[in-house]
Amino acid sequence: MTEPDVSARDTTTPSSDQRSSWRPGDRKKQRIDALAEAGALSSDEGISLWQSAWRRLRRDPVFLVGLSIVSVFVLVAIISPWLAPHDPSARLLIDQVTPATPIPPAQEGFPLGGDNAGRDMLSRLLVGSRQTLIVGVLATLGGLAGGMILGTIAGGIGGWADSAVMRVVDVMLSIPSLLMAFSIAALFARPSQWTVILAIAIIQVPIFARLLRGSMISQRHSDHVLAARALGVRPAAIVFRHMLPNSLGPVIVQGTLVLAVSIIDAAALSFLGLGNPDDSVPEWGQMLGKAQTFFNSYPHVAVYPALCIIVVALGFTLMGESLREALDPKSRR
Repeated sequence: MTEPDVSARDTTTPSSDQRSSWRPGDRKKQRIDALAEAGALSSDEGISLWQSAWRRLRRDPVFLVGLSIVSVFVLVAIISPWLAPHDPSARLLIDQVTPATPIPPAQEGFPLGGDNAGRDMLSRLLVGSRQTLIVGVLATLGGLAGGMILGTIAGGIGGWADSAVMRVVDVMLSIPSLLMAFSIAALFARPSQWTVILAIAIIQVPIFARLLRGSMISQRHSDHVLAARALGVRPAAIVFRHMLPNSLGPVIVQGTLVLAVSIIDAAALSFLGLGNPDDSVPEWGQMLGKAQTFFNSYPHVAVYPALCIIVVALGFTLMGESLREALDPKSRR
């Protein structure tokens, strides 16, 4: 009579010699050890918040549409001087501008026609994208820098500094943003592109300051900040090494949304005549303001720059909203 195969015995079942010392938790321990030895337990490291957000964003069609629009806009703005078929300031169609037809129609070599000065509309739209991008990016960066300074002071120091900064922020937020930008730009004797950038940057400062201050206050009582204080870390190091880096996520997301608003506000100021008065350097808001005189008879001269502004602002908005949802813990599934 053959003996039973000992190797086929379940390793999790105790033998008769071990039953006297068997404990209820030994079965679970043996199963865990067996899974670990078999490599069933994963040894993968965890992923950061931004890596987790990127995994969701690259499968989000809304984000991909916004990213495509923004990528095309930035690429066109960079290569626009070489992409434009004609010099945007050259009056190549001036001989066709008459009192009866002040706007040259579309024709061979000029697919969108010209403006009232005989300049190529397509070339001006392409080159104008660079000026619009410069104004939007510089205004957003200026507002972000000012907001980070005020937000860090209010959220990092607290006390009287927090109260003083937030009262100034509350006053700035109580004034409509476009009205404040209009007032700031009107203070300068000679309007220019830089006056528009400065005006828009100032109205964006309280938005970033309030958001960063709230994020830093929530970080103030977090475990890692309390541990750093218990270890005797200096307050300045706690603010700049622990609180500030972990509070920048919402601020960066807000920056993508503010960039769309900055482009619209810049176009509004240029439309009202507070932008660069030199129309030899095209800009979409400036082109839109010049076109209002001919809107009734030639609406296309206003539709083209308006569509460019709308599409680009939509691209940044789609990116910002998708990024906000990807980084928001409440929206995760």
